[in-house]
Amino acid sequence: MAGKKTWFIVDGYRPAPNAPEDDVYSGHESIMILNVNDVDANLLIDIYFEDKEPVENVPFTVPAKRIRSFRSSDVEVLTVELPINEQYSLRIKSDVDVVVQYGRLDVTQPNMAFLATLGFGV
Repeated sequence: MAGKKTWFIVDGYRPAPNAPEDDVYSGHESIMILNVNDVDANLLIDIYFEDKEPVENVPFTVPAKRIRSFRSSDVEVLTVELPINEQYSLRIKSDVDVVVQYGRLDVTQPNMAFLATLGFGV
């Protein structure tokens, strides 16, 4: 066993893509999912918001023995556009054990802020 079947990313907060005075770096969030199994991981992603109904059961597949990532701005993956600078959370359910990591680069301040953490697996 490597990983868990259910993961939570509670501190979703899509940053603005660029600081007003800087076009060098691009603010973003990424979700990275590692599947070390011999079979594909079939996932369902639920997106929760503070002030509206959740978007549930968004399908996503990670091939066997691969890592697959997506950005929170990727409407093709999430099926909705997540608002900038608003809180949201994710639940990621898989039919096999996977490992989920979350990263965010916020460039809206002069010193930038980078966060990388494992999701909470249960």
